[in-house]
Amino acid sequence: MLEKISQLRKEIEALTASDAARVEELRIKYLSKKGEVTALMNDFRSVPADQKRVVGQAINELKTFATDKINALRDGLESAGNQDDSLDLTRTASPLRLGSRHPLSLVREEIIDIFRRLGFSIAEGPEVEDDWHVFSSLNFADDHPARDMQDTFFINSRPDVLLRTHTSSVQSRVMENSQPPIRIICPGRVYRNEAISARAHCFFHQVEALYVDRNVTFADLRQTLLYFAQEMFGPQTKIRLRPSYFPFTEPSAEMDISCNLCGGEGCSFCKHTGWVEILGCGMVDPNVLEACGIDSKQYSGFALGMGIERITNLKYQVKDLRMFSENDVRFLHQFTSAR
Repeated sequence: MLEKISQLRKEIEALTASDAARVEELRIKYLSKKGEVTALMNDFRSVPADQKRVVGQAINELKTFATDKINALRDGLESAGNQDDSLDLTRTASPLRLGSRHPLSLVREEIIDIFRRLGFSIAEGPEVEDDWHVFSSLNFADDHPARDMQDTFFINSRPDVLLRTHTSSVQSRVMENSQPPIRIICPGRVYRNEAISARAHCFFHQVEALYVDRNVTFADLRQTLLYFAQEMFGPQTKIRLRPSYFPFTEPSAEMDISCNLCGGEGCSFCKHTGWVEILGCGMVDPNVLEACGIDSKQYSGFALGMGIERITNLKYQVKDLRMFSENDVRFLHQFTSAR
């Protein structure tokens, strides 16, 4: 009897099943009322009295083992079935193309990453702004051309509510509510009432930076600009600063970089000058500091701003600004990111 139980255990241990019907077939064969394990219980009556204890224990252990084995086979098939259910058999056999990030997003994140390494944090503000934060706090005169309807989108013809024309309004808000040291970068979308063409659009994207602290100098600004240019366009990149004018900085400058296509030797892209203009910058005007509640005798600072589309044009040689907003997948699929 014990030998028969041992042989049956080995037989059950070797069982396999490829589908649920086979599992049920095995359950009936071994565990049903007429199954082989149940038949052992019927034969138990003929076992001598002195062996009943040992044989009975062996039969109970065999029944438990058989039950566990059948359940394990059933669970294995259910797990495999769940995996098969995850397959969408209605999908096309053609491979699905993965999406890619927008080129403006790629360049925006790269610019932010460079300035983060310099200790700048991100600041954001509303796109619908008031006159104070967009113009007055930034030293714009009442008759400045930027206030004219030809350049600015006003809301419901109200002269004090408008779509921001630059992200400098974020700098004003931060200076109003914080005391130096201030070191921020302000990315965002801005709006200007311009005719849409390959070189201009009624909305575009900017990144502006502001650093205010004690003893901030123009030399600090220049080193920051050089670091940014070489991180963005390569270590061989050179910069030059040309005097310019902005209402909110004094002195002000525009920054050029050596053309990354011809290496500064001159080509059609840089109009054979070897230089390409990419941003404006300068030392924060004391009037701006005072308007925002910062003592200009104790603190100084620099600001800079650039168009993300401009940097993207230089990096990827995209010559038509309209392509950035037309959502043509043929254009967008050209750009990939490891982020």
